[in-house]
Amino acid sequence: MKCTKANIIFQKIFFLSIIFFLVSCNSTSKTKTETVENTETEIPVKPNVLFILVDDLGYADLGVMGSKYYETPNIDNIAKAGTVFTDGYAACTVCSPSRASLMTGQYPARHGITQFEGQRNSGQSWKERKRYTKLLPPEYRDHLDTSSTTLAEAFKENGYATFFAGKWHLGGKEQGSLPTDHGFDVNIGGNDAGGPSGGYFSPYKNPNLPNLPEEKGLNLSMKLANETSNFIKQNKDKHFLAYLSFYAVHSGIQTTKEKWTKYRNKAEEMGIHEEGFEMERVLPARKYQDNPVYAGLIEHVDEAIGTVMQTLKELGLDKNTIVVFTSDNGGVTSGDNFSTNQLTLRGGKGYQWEGGIRIPYFIDVPWIKQNGGSINVPVSGVDLYPTLLDLSGLPLKPEAHKDGVSLKPLLLGDHIAERPLYWHYPHYGNQGGEPSSIIRKGKWKLIYYWENLNAELYNLETDLGERNDVAESNPEITLQMKTQLLDWLKSMDTHYAEVDPLWDKAAREKWLEKQRTNSLPGQERQRKNMLSPDWQPNKDWWGSEVSADK
Repeated sequence: MKCTKANIIFQKIFFLSIIFFLVSCNSTSKTKTETVENTETEIPVKPNVLFILVDDLGYADLGVMGSKYYETPNIDNIAKAGTVFTDGYAACTVCSPSRASLMTGQYPARHGITQFEGQRNSGQSWKERKRYTKLLPPEYRDHLDTSSTTLAEAFKENGYATFFAGKWHLGGKEQGSLPTDHGFDVNIGGNDAGGPSGGYFSPYKNPNLPNLPEEKGLNLSMKLANETSNFIKQNKDKHFLAYLSFYAVHSGIQTTKEKWTKYRNKAEEMGIHEEGFEMERVLPARKYQDNPVYAGLIEHVDEAIGTVMQTLKELGLDKNTIVVFTSDNGGVTSGDNFSTNQLTLRGGKGYQWEGGIRIPYFIDVPWIKQNGGSINVPVSGVDLYPTLLDLSGLPLKPEAHKDGVSLKPLLLGDHIAERPLYWHYPHYGNQGGEPSSIIRKGKWKLIYYWENLNAELYNLETDLGERNDVAESNPEITLQMKTQLLDWLKSMDTHYAEVDPLWDKAAREKWLEKQRTNSLPGQERQRKNMLSPDWQPNKDWWGSEVSADK
């Protein structure tokens, strides 16, 4: 075959075309063009995801959310860089149900985990706890069913390396329900425990979290952060989902002497109130943010998060990593360690009011122009599953995340269809919560109580603290919302508490009076002791003080 001038020109054009095609393919594997107004032009395809979940962190437990006592600069920076959903909610007032909803995109009434794992008493066996309640709580699913396609499985199906560190509380080895049974390649510290079994300083007494001699006395939150950073470094050239689920700030709360001293002094500078508690319906509730141990524990978490964020920056991954920051339920005002107060919100963890379900809810998408903006559309933890798929350019799985919707349109300055949000908690909480179901629609929130079949109605635009029940003055709205809530519950085929036919009302009233006469003064004494200048919990501050020879 003769190598004519025409053939040479044709070959050059052909090879240039191939080169151009390969370059184009290589380019589109990293970025794509987006024309939405508030979006940058270069958007990663299959971006990384860092999901940060803090246990029991309240809506007002951060500087960026209004706290003058707690110091959280690293967490605040996530909010300032991203978007704050001011009306962000957990799917339940307690942990396991909410965590299952984050994994599945389904409400607890649908997935069946309506109470935290470990609360074994239900039905007649509930009476062994001697709380003398009118209702007997129902049975519930005690672990995450493998039939559900989880958030982690969805990302793994699309080629992501998946990593879990910290609190799981959705089942254990015996149930075949560890993180590695639900789509996570790596599990560091996740098991069926709801709190830090060995405390917050090494050795941790966690079968899935190795103790290293050189780490003795290391704070648990920093340990989990270090493990997360190591995973990110090892997978920096891959697509990854890193799920960092802190055990903090769950009880029993612990910190170092240094941090306790810092926040004890800060409480004194702000003015220590003579009385720090008031009675809610069942238990005493903390009135102020002045717990120096809790404040120190929050700072441990903030420092740990700062470490992971610095790892992303050093590796140049901060521009193509979506960061989600949230909590699994409200902060603890009653019960557990009576740790905090939610400022303008009523109640806390376990309660049916806003303090029990409204939480910090931040999403930072680096290629979307957010700059600390806020969105006041009511959203739920069930929405994060489809939102992360959508933001990552992955196909949605509506058959899995049946109750969640993608919030990507909101982040891009658009809107989503108005819809009601639902909660169902047919149990008595350790923190004072009552068996109830909730619907929020627009500015209205209705709480339906299963003990007396009564409803409370609140206008959250004018009464965020839920002090003015307007059910009687708005009978049509009350009836419409109650009907919608009960119809929805019926469609879920969920379980309900039942009346104890042998209920002793006098015994219940006696128990409640005991909380007022004994628990309230006891909490006041503990608070004053913790704020005294010479307070010390034990010899080595829960193992945080390690001598040089060890």
